[in-house]
Amino acid sequence: MQNIVTQSCTLCGARVRGELICAGCAADLPRLAEERCPQCALPSPGGLLCGACLRHPPRFDRCEAVYRYGFPLDALIQHCKYGGGQELADLFADALAERLAGRPLPDLMVPMPLHPERLRERGFNQALEIARRLGTRLDLPFTHACRRLRNTPPQAGLDLKARKRNLRGAFECDTGLQGKRIALLDDVMTSGSSLNELAQAARRAGATEISAWVVARTL
Repeated sequence: MQNIVTQSCTLCGARVRGELICAGCAADLPRLAEERCPQCALPSPGGLLCGACLRHPPRFDRCEAVYRYGFPLDALIQHCKYGGGQELADLFADALAERLAGRPLPDLMVPMPLHPERLRERGFNQALEIARRLGTRLDLPFTHACRRLRNTPPQAGLDLKARKRNLRGAFECDTGLQGKRIALLDDVMTSGSSLNELAQAARRAGATEISAWVVARTL
């Protein structure tokens, strides 16, 4: 008989068996409403393309997101990113796999790359850890085709214009993506500047169809 590990819920400390968070905390995670823009994942009446995407389309074709970036999900993402909670990548991969069930899949995933200096500081790339697990669940490969050229300052605290300037020319794809349908994977999308710049680099490398897959979307 398989042993089921008993541990503490990452959020509230309650005892759970075989899970990272308890049922109560899981129910409190802020899921996005179903009626949202298919391209940027922000709320949109009837699930139609929003005005912002009509005026200034992102460089990716669509976005899949599971949660709104807010309490208590933000605590889980911060713990995964900065508190060494790599095991939470399993929780995020499960949520994305559920969201993507039954949908057409791309040829490849491209996790958001970290600059080598940032990777040394943090010890791991949370987007890559989610991609590894999601790839297993969806039977979908991922690639290290793209890299970050500059160790840009964190986006948090910057306004939209500063975010765009901060990321301009920050990525390059060394591997050809000619004719490939790809999904760019990250933990959180706020303004979309990082994903936009990465999508532009992927387009230059030949990607023909680009989706953005994120665990959470900031509203």
